[in-house]
Amino acid sequence: MATYYLEPSRTFSEFLLIPNLTTKDCTPANVNLKTPLVKFNKGEEPPISLNIPFSSAVMQAVSDHGMAIALARCGGISFIYGSQSIEEEALMVRKVKSYKAGFVISRSNLTPEHTLSDVLDLKEQTGHSTVAITEDGTANGKLLGIVTGRDYRKSRDPLNRPIHQFMTPFEKLIYGKSGITLSEANNLIWDHKLNCLPITDDEQRLEYLVFRKDYDEHKENPLELLDENKSYIVGAGINTKDYKERVPALVEAGVDVLVIDSSDGYSEWQRETVEYVKANFDVKIGAGNVVDREGFRYLVESGADFVKVGIGGGSICITREQKGIGRGQASALMEVVEARDQYFKETGTYIPICSDGGIVHDYHITLALAMGADFVMLGRYFARFDESPTRKLKVGNNFVKEYWGEGSNRARNWQRYDTGGKSKLLFEEGVDSYVPYAGSLQENLDKTIGKIKSTMCNCGSLSIDELKHKARITLVSATSLVEGGAHDVILKESSLSEE
Repeated sequence: MATYYLEPSRTFSEFLLIPNLTTKDCTPANVNLKTPLVKFNKGEEPPISLNIPFSSAVMQAVSDHGMAIALARCGGISFIYGSQSIEEEALMVRKVKSYKAGFVISRSNLTPEHTLSDVLDLKEQTGHSTVAITEDGTANGKLLGIVTGRDYRKSRDPLNRPIHQFMTPFEKLIYGKSGITLSEANNLIWDHKLNCLPITDDEQRLEYLVFRKDYDEHKENPLELLDENKSYIVGAGINTKDYKERVPALVEAGVDVLVIDSSDGYSEWQRETVEYVKANFDVKIGAGNVVDREGFRYLVESGADFVKVGIGGGSICITREQKGIGRGQASALMEVVEARDQYFKETGTYIPICSDGGIVHDYHITLALAMGADFVMLGRYFARFDESPTRKLKVGNNFVKEYWGEGSNRARNWQRYDTGGKSKLLFEEGVDSYVPYAGSLQENLDKTIGKIKSTMCNCGSLSIDELKHKARITLVSATSLVEGGAHDVILKESSLSEE
């Protein structure tokens, strides 16, 4: 007969942390969020660690090279989505590895034939006030001019006025040549009182933009996640279908760590993929997703460097509805952590765990860490920000960002759900949706990290490892959930209370 798990499948919302003694040295400024990304042996240092316990999901709507650069700058890692051509994914990895801090690839570009109306539309979509005007409207086309807010007046200029009539033409621009250092670029910016300095090659093609506002930002990023060559660390998603072609291209592009992107990782296909990578390349690889000790053990014994936990808990995931498989994220995490700790006792090898899905509120991240996860993977959270690759739209009176699941018809990522059959998506396991626009990644991430550190201090912990050992966690009832929020009052609107 079937095996029954009669204990209810728990979510993070069903738990709270009980405070421990907060000592005088337990302040947010003293909390260290460094955490291992890949496996290591007892007494050794992890080959790769994260400076903050955050990774962005392997999704078209979340993790491109722009997100990877922004998150690595803050100390986390992005896994660039694999539901694209091998060449395109490898190019994104290459862009991250070749990115020079302070040198920004232009993401707002038009041609001289576009109009003021196009400039305003692009500004509303991206929030960028500086638009590069190139011959073909691409980020690497021949630079013909720059448009900023000083080049036009909405109250006086007609919306159909062509850009070439009001842009600052190339011959009037101060610009830097390919190979210029960041220090030299900043000197030009300050000497000529510029807000933006374009960098071009010998054929006048645009390479980068350097902004005055970025000067201080780069001084304020001590947690940047860098390799030994001072390049940003980046991950990439692969599948169990074309890995023999995809992995060599990603490794050649310089990827630091791979992860198999699958809704259910407890499969022979994953074992074959991990074993192939381990036998042929010197690159780390994570596997998943699993929800129990058997799945964890299977992937670890296959050679996985970290394991992702979670099936059906993502905000756009409908796997549980469609297929009836999955498990509450808290229950899954607790069982896998117990298996990980047992494996460590037996072998002396520590396997980091990534909690993927089920995060609704910021405090759920702290709960996941307290329950034993080493880092979390987030999709919806990062999709809301300027740095995600999707469009910013106005729906009604609110700005939103597009967000769709890898199991949706829009993504058509059938390889993620491969069961050895035909190469098409027979039914959806994800939805196409919007998420509220939230602004910049750094501003929001700083707020979330502030909450995590504050809660850790309440728990008497100055590190994630200490939190795992000291945390006291209690189940909550349905009525205590009501008690835990504001109740029996009429709330005033306040942006300070919003997440």
